[in-house]
Amino acid sequence: MIHILTRTGWQLALALALVAPALAMSPAEQRGRSFARTNCAKCHSIDRFTESPLKIAPPFRTLHEHYPIETLAEALAEGISTGHPTMPQFQLEPDQINDFLAFLKSLEKRR
Repeated sequence: MIHILTRTGWQLALALALVAPALAMSPAEQRGRSFARTNCAKCHSIDRFTESPLKIAPPFRTLHEHYPIETLAEALAEGISTGHPTMPQFQLEPDQINDFLAFLKSLEKRR
């Protein structure tokens, strides 16, 4: 009986560890993460831990080390045509930009 409770406890702890970060995100951060998952995750790491699937694509958690995140707003509005060579061009609407930047900023927070 104790073995079952211990196993169940570990399963619950693991489930909470996986779900809690998403629950802690603001609605804007969640929408930004959804955009990143749909449009960026094939090349970029969009979390705090994994490597980027495409080695030349920087993990999003490191972008703030190279650029002030706020300065990306104009490029996202006009259409990013630089980046890594295989990056498609994106042009986002103002609400999408705010959501995406909120998500990127959430990756800067201490682990």
